[in-house]
Amino acid sequence: MSKKILVETAGPVTTIIINRPEVRNALDREAVLELGESLRAFETDDEAKVAVLWGSGGAFCAGADLKELASGTVYDAWAGADGPLSRPLIKPVIAAVAGHACAGGLGLALWCDLRVAEMTSSFAVLSRRWGVPMSDGTTVRLPRLIGTGRALDMLLTARIVAADEAAAMGLATRVVAPGAARREAEELAAQIAQFPEIAMRSDRQSAYAQDGMDITAALEQEDLLAREAKLVEAQGGAARFAAGAGRHGTKDGAQ
Repeated sequence: MSKKILVETAGPVTTIIINRPEVRNALDREAVLELGESLRAFETDDEAKVAVLWGSGGAFCAGADLKELASGTVYDAWAGADGPLSRPLIKPVIAAVAGHACAGGLGLALWCDLRVAEMTSSFAVLSRRWGVPMSDGTTVRLPRLIGTGRALDMLLTARIVAADEAAAMGLATRVVAPGAARREAEELAAQIAQFPEIAMRSDRQSAYAQDGMDITAALEQEDLLAREAKLVEAQGGAARFAAGAGRHGTKDGAQ
């Protein structure tokens, strides 16, 4: 694997780094393939619990490499059948956003479960200026996250949304100090990784899968997804609570 995508691990946390700072971490075809390989490796690693996506050099991702696209390279949809953004992983992924998350970079951030954004970061569909359509899931995930009206405002106008506004509309999950996105995202990932994972994953899966379902079907699905955690984790967790763990404001995520 080349140096376009780097992977670092710290216990249960895997940090996947887009390493093309000279082009604000725009992804060419090779980098997209490597990103997909890194995500699949994380998903199949039993020791890896939560991933962080981060861009080196002060930018998250500027989307597709337009210079490569201009050369005639086939632009495969990142959210296509074999694309890295075609579906959520079975494990949580957190975007650590610094600088720009625009065009496909916005799509990559939206694909993540949570977005920790530096107060100097921004989000935009700047590909609108060049006639490049979104095929990274943005036109699907953005309306579901922030509502159709706000999504269309971004999609049609290419306007840049700063971190504070992104947080107000639900696009950014948390806003942190400049230079702190990676550290804060990794700390959040480590916190999530401490929790009993069967229940955490089933709740996450239910939250995604319920979209578009009627309430009765969604509740039935929630019940089905919760059954394994009830059998494997819940009784032990309740026993730890009854014994005094996690009380008086303390945290206890031990399994």
